[in-house]
Amino acid sequence: MNKVLNNIIHLITKKIDVGKRLDQYISINTEFSRQRIINLIEGSYVKLNNSIINSKKYRIKGEEEIEITIPKIIDLKPLPEDIPIDIVYEDKDIIVINKQANLVVHPGAGIESGTLVNAILHHSGDSLSGIGGYRRPGIVHRLDKDTSGLMIVAKNDLSHNNLSKQFSEQGRTGKLEKIYLALVWGIPKLRTHRIETQILRSMSDRTKMMVLRDPLKGRKAITEYETIETYFDKKNDPLASLLRCKLYTGRTHQIRVHLEHIGNPVICDAKYGKGFNTKMKQLSNIKDQEILSQCKRHALHSENITFMHPTNNEIMTFKSELPDDLKILKNILSGNQ
Repeated sequence: MNKVLNNIIHLITKKIDVGKRLDQYISINTEFSRQRIINLIEGSYVKLNNSIINSKKYRIKGEEEIEITIPKIIDLKPLPEDIPIDIVYEDKDIIVINKQANLVVHPGAGIESGTLVNAILHHSGDSLSGIGGYRRPGIVHRLDKDTSGLMIVAKNDLSHNNLSKQFSEQGRTGKLEKIYLALVWGIPKLRTHRIETQILRSMSDRTKMMVLRDPLKGRKAITEYETIETYFDKKNDPLASLLRCKLYTGRTHQIRVHLEHIGNPVICDAKYGKGFNTKMKQLSNIKDQEILSQCKRHALHSENITFMHPTNNEIMTFKSELPDDLKILKNILSGNQ
């Protein structure tokens, strides 16, 4: 039984619930995340038979009354900012965004403003019902600052929990699928390939990730790619390729690390492809070389995303074309032959 009245949720346990932990029972019977439930219990917002209970490990004993007071949503430190963003779709549960390059997704160390979160707070702050008790958008996956393309953002706890689970199972089970386009240096040896490695943060540069062979270290990362187009220089030597990449895991910098690993780093990737900048000299037009050398971001774009809507279970698919700057880059490469 689940009743909500004046920001208070009333639950009555049944005999079949005997033995369940309190936090587990509440998780099953509400839309709250497990961490939110723990915070509510430890914050004295949960009563059992009219007495406050602070133990998440309490085991249900039978037909008991549980009362949960939902505290007022708290505004977090990130402030709303009028930053232009491309909203592809929005309803009461989710926002789908076509993120531009040069936009950080979430405030972090040394970055408190100018992010996608600040922009969403400005755009739809009043419609955010709160994630974990705070008025904020639910970032269930991220794109690097200089990666453009499609992202999903949750507007409430229920959507956040559902989408987080979908992303944890991406490409393996469920309906969620993420496809990226990458312009890379050189032509891969295999036209299609599944890259499966362990990924770990670099010991020498903490801003970078690295590939490992040891299955006991790092985290498994799986990327599949398909070669869509290939480009050659005037001498008919391999110059670059356009790849379509599908993710089966969502590790930090995953595509960029994996493509560097096979010897085909993303073009203009200052972190993972700097050693390939000499490839620009294969371009026959000096002006094209200058355009490429002034490129401000890596050539990676989130092209397609498919997922199950968190509340109505509808399968949704969105597609985003290459932005203008990457179209120019693609035209330079294809026109060099």
